[in-house]
Amino acid sequence: MIKYIHHTFSVFLLLLLMTVGSFTTPVNKTASFTGAWQLQEGSKEQVLIIADNYFMVSAYDKANKQFFYTYGGSYTITGSAMQTRIEFNTTHKEQVGKTFKYVFDAAGHQLSTDISGQKEIWKRLDDGSGPLCGNWRITDRMQGDKLVPMPLASRRTLKLLSGTRFQWAAINIETGEFFGTGGGTYTFANGKYTENIAFFSRDSSRVGALLSFDDKAEADVWTHTGLSSRGDK
Repeated sequence: MIKYIHHTFSVFLLLLLMTVGSFTTPVNKTASFTGAWQLQEGSKEQVLIIADNYFMVSAYDKANKQFFYTYGGSYTITGSAMQTRIEFNTTHKEQVGKTFKYVFDAAGHQLSTDISGQKEIWKRLDDGSGPLCGNWRITDRMQGDKLVPMPLASRRTLKLLSGTRFQWAAINIETGEFFGTGGGTYTFANGKYTENIAFFSRDSSRVGALLSFDDKAEADVWTHTGLSSRGDK
């Protein structure tokens, strides 16, 4: 399944998102991992979002408006092993395009992994329930008065959502180039989508800001109208 976003930077921002294609995995095992997970170390927070056979990990300090790192990519699951293909990594660019196997075991509200190189226990933040949960890609962006297509290419912008958390990442999956990321919590009700920014790699002054959008999600297309993450029209 593929989801698409349309992006606009004129009088308003219009995004159309489409779900990104995923691998086939055992449904029950994938479902147990889907959602958002957290590791808290003082004011430093790590959040892992898993949806549509894609994952993103981010580390940041919201209180001090610091962004540390992020990485992510696609995955498949066999038994308790998750095999990942890294599509972006801000601290280890050389990993882009390579595959790694990790131990993943979800039980109730805890997830045990060795994704960092050592065993860690993550706390569940949500189970991925919600109409926007999934992996989305910007496919069209308004420029002037025209909606300009953004065909699928190595350079892409993805937005991964669980039931309560979101993260976007602008990446190049072939060169390993990384152009920016941001994320936090969100709500979606009655056609209104609102983000609370917890981290933003390009501009830390935006941390804590609330961004509200007029949104419509139909099947695999999400139309997103409002202001950019920088606060521009």
